[in-house]
Amino acid sequence: MPAGQIELRLSRVQQVFNSLDPTPFPEKDLDDDAVEFIVGWAEEHPAEAPLTLVIHLPEEERQRAAEARMTEAIAEYFGYRRDGERRRLRHLLRLGRRSALIGIAFLGFCTLASEGLAALSDDPVSLIVQQGLIIFGWVANWRPAEIFLYDWWPIRRRARLYDRLSRMPVELRFSARPAA
Repeated sequence: MPAGQIELRLSRVQQVFNSLDPTPFPEKDLDDDAVEFIVGWAEEHPAEAPLTLVIHLPEEERQRAAEARMTEAIAEYFGYRRDGERRRLRHLLRLGRRSALIGIAFLGFCTLASEGLAALSDDPVSLIVQQGLIIFGWVANWRPAEIFLYDWWPIRRRARLYDRLSRMPVELRFSARPAA
C-alpha cells in the first residue's frame, strides 16, 4: 500500500454507510466501523502526508456506488465532523474565557477577604483561614488553566484530521471477483 493510502475492501456499497440512518446517500452517516477504520489509518500517517481512500468493490456494485455518490458522501461526512469539532472548540474556548473571568474575580475576592482578615486578627487560626482563602482562590482558576493549557489540543487535532479526510480523494476500484 503506497504511503498515505487507506484501503477498504467491501462486498457491498451499503457497508460504508450507517444502516440505521434513513437520510439519502450524500447526507447519510458513515458506518461507525468504517469511520473508525479510516480515522485509525489516517492517524497512522504523518499529518503533512496527503491521504487517498481506495475502496475496492465487486463489479456488480458499480451502479449502486454511482447512485450512492460515495465520494461526495464521504467528503460531506468528514466535513460535517470537522465543523462539529470546530464548534466544540469554540464552545470550549468560550467556556474557558468565562471560567477565567469568574476565577480571576473570585481570586480577587479571596485575596481581599484574606487581607481584610489579616487586618482584623493575626492569631494562628486567622492565618490558616487567610492562606485557605488564597488557595481556594487559585483552585477556582484550575479549570480555565486546564482548558487553555491542555483541553483544546485534542479537539483541534481532531478537527484538522477530519479536514484532511474531507479533502482526500476517494478512488473506487471495481473487480470481477467479490471483495475478501
